[in-house]
Amino acid sequence: MPTGAEGGRRPTIREVARVAGVSHQTVSRYIQFEGAGMKSGTRERISTAIEQLGYRPNLTARAMRTHRTGRLAVLLPAGSAASSLPMLTGASTAAHASGYHLEVVTLDRSAGPRTERVNELADSGQFEGLVSLTPLLPDLAGTTAPAVPVVVAADYDNEMRALGEMADGSPVAELIEKLAQDGHRCFLHVAGDRAYATARSREQVYLETIGRLGLRSAGVAAASWSPESARQAVLGLPSGTEVTAVIAANDVLAAGVVSGAAERGWRVPEDLSVTGWDNNPVGAWLPPTLTTVDIDFEALGRRAMNRLISVLRGAEMTEPVAPVTRVLWRGSTARPRPEARLR
Repeated sequence: MPTGAEGGRRPTIREVARVAGVSHQTVSRYIQFEGAGMKSGTRERISTAIEQLGYRPNLTARAMRTHRTGRLAVLLPAGSAASSLPMLTGASTAAHASGYHLEVVTLDRSAGPRTERVNELADSGQFEGLVSLTPLLPDLAGTTAPAVPVVVAADYDNEMRALGEMADGSPVAELIEKLAQDGHRCFLHVAGDRAYATARSREQVYLETIGRLGLRSAGVAAASWSPESARQAVLGLPSGTEVTAVIAANDVLAAGVVSGAAERGWRVPEDLSVTGWDNNPVGAWLPPTLTTVDIDFEALGRRAMNRLISVLRGAEMTEPVAPVTRVLWRGSTARPRPEARLR
């Protein structure tokens, strides 16, 4: 059991040296290089003394001597996004696997002050490297390079809206192509808020794919992420519509589509196939289960952190770059019934 120093104060490196019977320089080398190159007996005496005294190295002093803190930081704009939690989990897993501690720092929403804060953190000596999940000004550090590596993986904008790979709408093409192969010819897109890059990208891919495949579209209904708007979009389809498939911009909108279909007496998927996006856990339990697009947010966070670690080690990143999205085909989609005529 640790005994600590006299009077309850924090034990010093010299006290560890006295108990271990070595010089304080030897204890310093043990801490700095984790005992590498020392005789086993010396390592054991120092380790026992550290445990007995409850000694903890002074990280600030150590950082000043070695320029190493063992700490990295992930930078996010102020705000909240559910996707940021698994991204941070992925980044943390990668950092810990490489022997680093990870801290999360929130930044100002304005690019200018945000960039200035990043420069301050880079020059503070607290961290060995930074990963920014939000864009910075092009001239990150003015005329001088930052003191430590800064990797910019711009996954969120100032308002914590998804960017980059998270905003890639290409899986919409896979959804439409498969439904077209199954016999669907007329579609409706229930779009999200166009202030989001995610919504704009999914809408663009929808329109391009409909045109490329020579399919028909009943239009794009702007729902602003509101399930009630999605419900109204379905209720507003004219009597006798030929729409047999709805591509919703996320799972919440898809739920509104299913609700509107039920009010019109349409069965999902017998009369209307419905797809969502985000792989909301509830979708796997709905009757019917919801076809959706899953995004591996942990992989995005892990990839960004591994980029930084590769820079720190002066090595190329070895993790294979695989798609972070995948379509999950479930019970809300099926072949259209030839005899089905929506009313």
